[in-house]
Amino acid sequence: MKLRTNLVLAAALAGVVIMVSTRIAAAEPTGKITILYDAFGTDPAMKKDWGFSALVEISGKRILFDTGNDQDIFAANIKAKNVDLTSIDFVVLSHRHSDHMAGLNHVLSVNPTVKIYAPREGFGIYGSSLPSSFYRKDESLPAEMRYYDGKPPEVMKFGTAWQRANIEPIDKTTEIAPGITLIALVSDAPGTKELKELSLAVNTADGVVLVIGCAHSGIENILEATKAINPRIRLITGGFHLVVASDETIAKAVAALKDTFKVESIAPGHCTGEPTFAALKQAFGDRYLYAGVGTSLPLGPGVGSVGRRGEGPAIQEDDLATYRKLAQREDPFGILRARQQRTRLSHL
Repeated sequence: MKLRTNLVLAAALAGVVIMVSTRIAAAEPTGKITILYDAFGTDPAMKKDWGFSALVEISGKRILFDTGNDQDIFAANIKAKNVDLTSIDFVVLSHRHSDHMAGLNHVLSVNPTVKIYAPREGFGIYGSSLPSSFYRKDESLPAEMRYYDGKPPEVMKFGTAWQRANIEPIDKTTEIAPGITLIALVSDAPGTKELKELSLAVNTADGVVLVIGCAHSGIENILEATKAINPRIRLITGGFHLVVASDETIAKAVAALKDTFKVESIAPGHCTGEPTFAALKQAFGDRYLYAGVGTSLPLGPGVGSVGRRGEGPAIQEDDLATYRKLAQREDPFGILRARQQRTRLSHL
C-alpha cells in the first residue's frame, strides 16, 4: 500500500514537472527575423540593392517590415526565400522614403487586403485627413468661388498612392497587438526635419526585440522610447542612420548602445554604414550578428552567440543621384548640405 502511494505521488510530481517544463518552453520567445532587402549579403540567391525589408516572425505573428527600393528585386527576393505574402498578419512601412516602400505594389498584388501600418502625415503619401476648419473662409464670395460651394465636409480626406490599400495611419506610439508596439517619432535632423517614422518593438520574456527602418529620429531617441516598454533591449536590427557619420558621432552612438542602454545583441544593416559596422563589431564582439540580405536571425534562447562583421554599401555618385530623386527636397543623410558648406568655405 505504501509502495503504491509513493508511486502515485511520484507520477503526480512527474506530471507537475512536465507541465511546468512545458509552460516554460512555451514561454520561451521563439521565431526569427529574415532580411529580405539590403545592399550587402552572402546569399547568392538574393539580389542586393539599397533599401530595407525584413520578415519578423515572433509572438505568433508574421510581420513584414518595409518593402525595399525596387518592386522587381523585392519580388525576386521574396521568391528566393519562399515567403508566403498571403499569410502575413500585417505590414509596417517605417517612413515615406522610396527605398523602404517601393515593393508594396508587389505585396498588394498578392495580398490586396492586408493591413498596413504607416506614419500619419498631413497630405502624406499614405493618406490623411484634416477638419475643414483648417482653412480660412470668406462668406462674401459667391458659391462658385468657394471650396465645395461653401459647404465643405466636416472632415476632408486626402488620397494615398495606394487607393484601395487597407492603410491605418499611426500618429503616436501604439500597441497594435499584445506585446507588439509601433514607436512613432519625428525627425528633428536637418535634411529630414519633421519626417515621421515608425519602429517595431516586440516585448518578449527575454526583453524587447527592436526593428528600425532608418532611425531618422535618432537611435538614442528610439531607445529612450523603447525603455518605456521594457528597459531590457534584447536585440536591435535595421538601419541606424550613421552611413556618413563622423568617427566621433559613431563612437558616441556605439557607447550609448553598449553602455547607456545596455543592448544585449545587435544586428545592424542598411544605412548604419561600414565604419559603424566595424565599430559595433569591435564593441559587441560575439553579440554582433551579421544581418546581410538573406540572413535569418534566430530569436530563440542564446541569440547573440554567433556573428561576424557586416560589409555595408559605400555611397557612390550614382547612389547620390538616386537619393536626390527619391528624397526630392529632402537630404536624408545630410550629404548635400555638407557639400554645400564645403563649397562655401572654399570660396571664402
